[in-house]
Amino acid sequence: MMKFQHSFLFSVCISTLGLMSGCNNDDTAAATSPAAPATSLRILHINDHHSHLQPNSATLTLAGKAIAVKTGGFPRVVTKINELAASGGNVLKLHAGDATTGDLYFTLFKGKADAEQMNQVCFDAFTLGNHEFDSGDAGLKNFLDFLNSNAACKTDVLSANVQPKVGTSPLTLNSATDYIKPYTIKEINGQKFGIIGLTIAGKTKNSSSPDETTLFANEATTAQKYIDELAGQGVNKIILLTHQGYDNDQTIAKQLKGVDVIVGGDSHTLLGDGFKAFGLTPSGAYPTKTTDANGKQVCIAQASQYSDVVGELNIEFNASGEVSACSGTPHLLLSDTFKVSNVELTGAEREATLKAVADAPELSIVTSDATAQANLDSYSKQVDVLKQSKIGVVAETLCHERIPNQGLSKTAGCTVATQSHGSDIANIVSKAFLEMSLTSDICLQNGGGVRIDVPAGDITLGTAYTLLPFANTLTEMDMTGKEIIDSLEDGIDFALNPQGSTGSYPYAAGLRWDANLSIAKGVRVTNVQVNSRVTGAWVAIDPAKTYKVVTNNFLATGGDGYTTIKNLAAAKKLNTYLDYAQSFADYVIRETGAGRSVVKLPVEEYSTQQFIDKDGVLR
Repeated sequence: MMKFQHSFLFSVCISTLGLMSGCNNDDTAAATSPAAPATSLRILHINDHHSHLQPNSATLTLAGKAIAVKTGGFPRVVTKINELAASGGNVLKLHAGDATTGDLYFTLFKGKADAEQMNQVCFDAFTLGNHEFDSGDAGLKNFLDFLNSNAACKTDVLSANVQPKVGTSPLTLNSATDYIKPYTIKEINGQKFGIIGLTIAGKTKNSSSPDETTLFANEATTAQKYIDELAGQGVNKIILLTHQGYDNDQTIAKQLKGVDVIVGGDSHTLLGDGFKAFGLTPSGAYPTKTTDANGKQVCIAQASQYSDVVGELNIEFNASGEVSACSGTPHLLLSDTFKVSNVELTGAEREATLKAVADAPELSIVTSDATAQANLDSYSKQVDVLKQSKIGVVAETLCHERIPNQGLSKTAGCTVATQSHGSDIANIVSKAFLEMSLTSDICLQNGGGVRIDVPAGDITLGTAYTLLPFANTLTEMDMTGKEIIDSLEDGIDFALNPQGSTGSYPYAAGLRWDANLSIAKGVRVTNVQVNSRVTGAWVAIDPAKTYKVVTNNFLATGGDGYTTIKNLAAAKKLNTYLDYAQSFADYVIRETGAGRSVVKLPVEEYSTQQFIDKDGVLR
């Protein structure tokens, strides 16, 4: 057996609340299987599970058929990681951030359920994602307290470029590293591996809610600083555990000297060309190979999203600590249910499907870990009661894309339906907020504040809180027409910025425009028109006139790059303290009470009327 500082133990650790099926400890001695070369390393990793603890749904092409499957669920992650770790070798278990926000498990339990599930795995290191800051530094502290509440499992929480202010931020007591460390060193089989955490700076500052005093340093500069510091300690095998996106990981690799491996998150990227055979669209090879500034090999990996995939990355280092080879398998976790037209496959069809899965290294039928499942079930009972509260009916599927023609929706027909005008549901949410704010002329909403497609059928309170999972309230603001136009430009520009977020793309009610993403900021938005409360005619916006605008309090503080709004005088902003998910639910309930189902808005009410993409193509 192998043992190292904060390492996986093959013995089973069980606590009364943490219910851990694997645990780390503080031993520094290293005992390893003699069959494992000292310079080989296996990294088991996930990212962006976003409080999605239950299984998800997907369609795969298997044995020539489009088959509905159930994917992921955190108890399956526990099983797969423990299974892979138990197969031997020198193992690290890593989580690349955005553990929280995105499902009712976070809405109700504020990270406690996520932490207890993560402690079933007991990750060696976890880097902070931008969404870890959605409830400010205090909310992050509470989550980290949950994560490290059991002495048997201490996960190193990393981010080298996050700098909470000592004495001000709840994340600090006596030093900036009370809760967050820049790096950790794992000694395995006599070899030292340095793991440096990085959190995307611009997006976190502008798209989440860290305390004003918490600073975010440049990712590349910070990474090189700590690579050099580790080198000074004799550590020459360097892993960046990043939450900054696949494209940024490839960019930063070429800027740095001495980085060997990047395990990333943030962009929810599926890697692995083998997935193409099953009808999926990976963004690159697993692992993706590139070089650093010295021309040395760097291996990059990411593992999709929502507890669906466990990455298994195999690295070989030479005597100088450089990568000599890397390979691996991203494991898509499946239940053993396979349906066509909602009918479970049987007989020869099922056998053919099972064979197709067995023949694919990327696919794994995985049984949920019993201890993790029991822990999750204790939370699920409370969630299920809330989810079952019906609030209305959706007459047709309401598609969601952050940006028109983005093409990320996995709901049938939604990619085409959103090409020209963008999200159906984000426009409806905007109208709901406008109607709930009785004094506002228009509503402005960011696309990333809306999270899912809404299928036709009953809509429940659970749907509302999954659609709008953040702890936001509605804020009313006085803005001139020019300030509104400038804000639209802000949102689109931030959506196009690699350090920004596509979630900043604007949606609205009582406001519409034409957008051309192929030209420079300042002239991308034209033909801006207003229809106050959508009760009259559409007229050109008056740059000098003052309008009352309702938005969520996140945008009202300048989130998602909305600097024009951020710079508005405080006297022009009023927080109504209306919960935004509840406001949407109230809108649905009111529509139902009036005998109406929720349907797509008329095209003339969509905020983006004409859309030209960044390549100059009219959609």
